[in-house]
Amino acid sequence: MAGSATPLAPGGLVVVQPLRRKRCAGCRRGPLSLLVLEDGVPRCLDCADLGHLVFLPRGDTALTRRAREESALSAVVVRFNRRKGRYERQGLLVEQEALGRAEARCLADAEARRRRRARDARRRTVEDERFAAAFAAEIVRLFPGCPAERARGIAAHASARGSGRVGRSAAGRALSESAVISAVVAAVRHGDTPYDRLLMSGVPRYEARRRIAATLAGVLREWEEAAGVG
Repeated sequence: MAGSATPLAPGGLVVVQPLRRKRCAGCRRGPLSLLVLEDGVPRCLDCADLGHLVFLPRGDTALTRRAREESALSAVVVRFNRRKGRYERQGLLVEQEALGRAEARCLADAEARRRRRARDARRRTVEDERFAAAFAAEIVRLFPGCPAERARGIAAHASARGSGRVGRSAAGRALSESAVISAVVAAVRHGDTPYDRLLMSGVPRYEARRRIAATLAGVLREWEEAAGVG
């Protein structure tokens, strides 16, 4: 990286984090944590007219990009990796005011994203509430004997966003009769029969379903035939 002036990289000037203790060839200060190579000798940042810049570590891509955009003068900071045999980027030197402007832009973006997420969350909540209400209404239409509160509970459970349950399937979103019935059957199986206890006691799933089949059918028949309740 020697040369007649501060080395240039595709992105601008290059500053080195030395692995060995070095002193500035001009002012003799040292050891230097950062240096610039000029005419093959190390110079401190002050002697290289870069002392007014501040270090921005790598890691935040958006902040780094914006700091470079805002800064009239910048330098890439590198350090030699002996194991890999190459220089690796460590960060950027930029003007203090430029870094402040870049941070303000990133904060503005973060606030905008936060507000957008909040709006999206509110919209999804409204959509989910409307869908759950429609799902519950379809349950009551197919099973008029199902208590309204129970129908709302089944609908909320089946249609919970991200649950992967039947209410979130394409058929469920279309309020198909088969999807609604499946949700009701599952709710009755787990809530109105000893099915879960049988599974916990070691009874195989198909055998457990066989044992509770009559109870399950009875509840469904009662809900299908009874007049609306609740």
